[in-house]
Parts: sequence; structure tokens; C-alpha cells
Amino acid sequence: MTSSTNEHEEKKEQCSIDGKNAKDNKNAGIASKLARSNILELHPYRCARDDYSDGILLDANENSFGPTSLPNNSLDPFNNSLKLERYPDPYQLHLKQLLCKYRGHNLRPANIFVGVGSDEAIDLLMRIFCKPSCDKILITSPTYGMYKVCAKVNDVQLVDVPLTTEFQLQIPEMLSTASSDSTIKLMFICSPGNPTACSIPLEHIEKIASTAMNTNPSYIIVVDEAYVDFSSKGSAIALINKYSNIVVLQTLSKAFGLAGVRCGFCIGSPDVIQLMNNVKAPYNVNSLTSETACNALSLPGVNVLDKHITTILQQRESVANKLNESPYVSKVFPSDSNFLLFRLNLDLDAKEIYKIMADTHGIVTRYRGSELHCDNCIRVTIGTEEENKQFFDKLSETCAKKAPKIKGKKPIITSKHHIVSFRLCQ
Repeated sequence: MTSSTNEHEEKKEQCSIDGKNAKDNKNAGIASKLARSNILELHPYRCARDDYSDGILLDANENSFGPTSLPNNSLDPFNNSLKLERYPDPYQLHLKQLLCKYRGHNLRPANIFVGVGSDEAIDLLMRIFCKPSCDKILITSPTYGMYKVCAKVNDVQLVDVPLTTEFQLQIPEMLSTASSDSTIKLMFICSPGNPTACSIPLEHIEKIASTAMNTNPSYIIVVDEAYVDFSSKGSAIALINKYSNIVVLQTLSKAFGLAGVRCGFCIGSPDVIQLMNNVKAPYNVNSLTSETACNALSLPGVNVLDKHITTILQQRESVANKLNESPYVSKVFPSDSNFLLFRLNLDLDAKEIYKIMADTHGIVTRYRGSELHCDNCIRVTIGTEEENKQFFDKLSETCAKKAPKIKGKKPIITSKHHIVSFRLCQ
């Protein structure tokens, strides 16, 4: 057995342990006696690296073209320009100024919170605005899994108003639900969505915000824009100065190719941002992350960003076209992100295909078939041209081996909607 295989098996074992409720563990120690019940019941978030860390990684919506920036100096020659023996700037003023300049819309540093990815902001918003065992958040499934995990950690209840089958908001139902329940304090809208890849029109977000402003008590609309740089639909930042009940989450992990530095932002009304700064840890963003983030938002970094986005969007169109032409794919969903969600024909098991692709061919995607409206679906990150080619070649090869063999027949695409039928071979 190779070291890579050993590492994979160890991860599977650890994930199995982590995924169990502490209450169910017969060998549980003091933790099970003292910890809060909501923590003991918690099923932790399963990230892409829980399953695979080697191969062609098209599973976590990272940027395969690499980072837009790096820290300034290295160990050769030794250079301590960051003065790493000193604590970093607790409020990251220079970084905020650069973000204001890049995003525009008359933003000021007082509008911006800087955190450890956008996940820190999600957690802080719940800690600040939701009373444990009392208040609720509203989500729209299928959506980002960390909302549910953070809610459980903070002992906050969930209310789910699912998206339509076209992955759009059910606005009347959302407004009715929120207005009839004063314990709903936060409403999470992921745009572009994960795993949906679909943007929510700004006018829909504005309709909710304008209605909420006149609701007593009101609630905060949290627009999660991790993938906004790949979308042509615009950012909800444009609504910040008009609606004090909107906050926007963004990150450098996706388009900027800086998932490894863990830097995210919450953009909103100064009174909300001040509370987040009051509650956060004193030095939450380290000096190396800060310097890299500042470089990314400088002109050279932005030039690299623009080049990468252009290439990724070209590759997204190419991969979507190939999937649409495949006899094994019944639907490719529209995408405003750096990934595609597609559905395999019902005579194929998407989870089995995903496993074979990863274990046999080293092509790692993400199975999403357990999510609402995503039956038999796989999500694939757009990679480099060569990575995308290998993905599609191995997908076709794997599906061909697993597709039911019908004597004298072969799959034919019979319409633009990619409905597969079988015709007699001539």
C-alpha cells in the first residue's frame, strides 16, 4: 500500500470518527459529560479535502491557475520586513482601503470587516444577532453547508425556504415566513449559489431588503458572494448604502486564487461592522495573509485576476459545451461561477461514477446528488485546459463502461434538452 493510499485511509477513518455524534461514542470521555448538547449532536462540515487531497482536484472550486499574488519576500536572503515578532494590524486599515478602491460604490473602511475567510464572518453574525436556543436563521436550500454547521454550533435554529427547481428564490414565501416569525434574525442568500452556480438578480435581493426595512422587528439579509467575480450579474455591494439591513460576504479564496491564505470580508453598514470588530479575536488576520491580500488587490494582482477570470470563463463554456454534447449527461445547469453542476442520465449512478473517477483515475469532483433538486448530480470545478480535457475523457470512459448495454442500440441525443433515447444501430 502506498503512502498516498495510507493517508487516504487514515483520512477516511478520521472522518468516520469526526462524523459521529459524541453521544453515540461508547468510549466517550469527559467531553461527553461536560460539553453542550448541541455540540455533542453536531455533524461537522465535510470539506473537499476530507475525502481526497491528491490528483486533479476539481472538487473545491479553487483556482487551478494559481494565486494572483504572493508575500513580498522569502528566506533567501532572509528578510523580516513584516516584523513577524510583532502582532499584526488588528483592523487591517490598508487592506480595507485597497478593497474599497477595487470594489467602488463609495465604500469606506468603516464598511468592511476582514476575517479568516468568510466563514469567520458567518459565525460572528450569528453570535452577535442570534440568541442561543431562541433565535433562528433563514436559509434557501440547496446552499452552502456552513450556515447549518454554524447555526448548530451557536445553538441557533434553522428555517428553510427552498429554492425553486430553477434555483431561484421563493420571495413571497421568504417574506411571509420572516414577517410571521420575529425570532428570525438573519436571512442567508448565496449568490452565485453553491452548489447551484446560479446568481440571484439584484432586484430580487432589493425587494426583500426594502420589505424587511418596513418590518418590525426587522432582520439582516446576508448575501454570500464567494463567486461574484465570475458573474456578470453584479454585486449586492451596490445596495449597501441604500439598505442598512444588507451585508455582503466576499472572499479571496476563489477568483483571486488565495484559498490557502484564508482571507474574507463582510461589507455592510458601519454599525454592523463595528460590532463585528468588537467581537472578533484581537489579531484575527495574520501579517502574511494581510500582505498577500494587499498585493492581490494592487494593480499587478488585479491584472492577473482579470486574466485568470477571462481564461476560466472561456474554459467554462468549453466544458459546458462538451457536457451538453455527452450522451451520458441529461442536464447541465447554467453557471455564473467557476464550476458546473450537471446531472447524469438516470441509468447511471452519479455517486458511483464520482468514486470511480477519483479512486481509479485521480480525477476528483464533488458528488452533490444528496442535495435538494440535485438528484444524480456532480459538481466540477473549471480547471486548466489540460485538467478539463482529462476530466471529460475519463468521465466519458467511466460512463461508457457503466452505462447499460442494450444489444443493437446506442445512446443518441434527440433534442437540445439532451434527452437520451435509444435507436437501433443500422
